[in-house]
Amino acid sequence: MDSLQRFLDAQAPVYTEVLAELRAGRKTSHWMWFIFPQLRGLGRSSMAQHYGLASRVEALAYLQHPVLGARLKECMGCLLAHQDLSAEDILGDIDAMKLRSCATLFAAAAPQEPLFQRVVAQFYAGQPCHRTLDLLDRP
Repeated sequence: MDSLQRFLDAQAPVYTEVLAELRAGRKTSHWMWFIFPQLRGLGRSSMAQHYGLASRVEALAYLQHPVLGARLKECMGCLLAHQDLSAEDILGDIDAMKLRSCATLFAAAAPQEPLFQRVVAQFYAGQPCHRTLDLLDRP
């Protein structure tokens, strides 16, 4: 079974709305876990555990997936278009922390892809999520 299928299933009914919210600069519905995934172990909720990525390898597989990787990049690009807003303005405080974790994870998994470093630079003054980096360093 494709371990990434859970993301495709969750995104299918809401992806158009996700893009509309991101383009408008205001998240109003609940989709953060499966649009901007972070490492498993950062969140404690059942949703965070279900949609958490297990490792750098799984994050790279997500990014290389033809649909999921393209959508992640598209959504990150929508965020970057809002140079006058903070991540908190767009996503709210808690989800802004999740975005930082997500961008840090994918920047570490694919250092050749500058998009994720740009998100960290624009919204977090270049400061990555140290909890994500610590988890990635664990054997």
